[in-house]
Amino acid sequence: MTAVTGKPQTFRAALVQMRSGCTPAANLDTAAGLIREARNQGADYVQTPEMTNIMELSREKLLAAILPEENDPSLAAFRDLARERSIFLHIGSLAVKASPDRAANRSFLIDPHGEIVARYDKIHMFDVDLANGESYRESRNFRPGESAVLTDLPWGRLGLTICYDLRFPALYRALAEAGATLLAIPAAFTRQTGEAHWHTLVRARAIENGSFVMAATQGGLHENGRETYGHSLIVDPWGRILAEGGTEPGVIVAEIDPGAVTAARARIPSLQHGRRFDIVEPLAEPTHLHIVRDTP
Repeated sequence: MTAVTGKPQTFRAALVQMRSGCTPAANLDTAAGLIREARNQGADYVQTPEMTNIMELSREKLLAAILPEENDPSLAAFRDLARERSIFLHIGSLAVKASPDRAANRSFLIDPHGEIVARYDKIHMFDVDLANGESYRESRNFRPGESAVLTDLPWGRLGLTICYDLRFPALYRALAEAGATLLAIPAAFTRQTGEAHWHTLVRARAIENGSFVMAATQGGLHENGRETYGHSLIVDPWGRILAEGGTEPGVIVAEIDPGAVTAARARIPSLQHGRRFDIVEPLAEPTHLHIVRDTP
């Protein structure tokens, strides 16, 4: 929490790694047990991965299994759990019904009183065809968000993002320029893209913004046949990995020193040096080349 001097103290962050299935009630039980385990390890802030409540590719089955936010039993249970354990509980995302034919991929930050203090709907939809034949069209099932979201924790300002957002660095620079010192990237990266890019991208977002990154993930072979990469990460503002998960469900914990943000940004003050550029058409090729030689 905040020290008497007004300077933020260190805090303990925990990431819950899961392998969510197709039944929200079962996923809730798993998540709750891991959240309690994280709190038992002294965590002040606990983050769960993207799609904590359900991993379902079928549009019909997904929409049949989820409810609007105000009626969602998982969200109500997580609010009770945050209050019971007196923690900041960041549910990386839940699929909640946004309309009769679309869901929202929505993060929730819940305070130690059980109040929802921030919501964020994933902006960038994962619509890709991978080399091994995997194909995803997230925009068919989910309504994209339109706004970046910042919220204050006792230890710093938190920027909320989700999974595929990771590939859009302008979002993180905007969050950092607006005061974010902590960046959240709960995810369900595919195994193929995770093996290729996960560590590089997460560390890059930390380094280029001089911010801590906390990224809880899904990992392993899921009930719906999808395989996710795992490797939940906590990375410091200098790009050092403080804690890392494997592919199995579990909890990782790291001590976070907010002062490291100030130190990293002082060493490499890139946030102060950023400029906007006008994009122009390429200059025409020169019609001749003038060579100047030194006179012997």
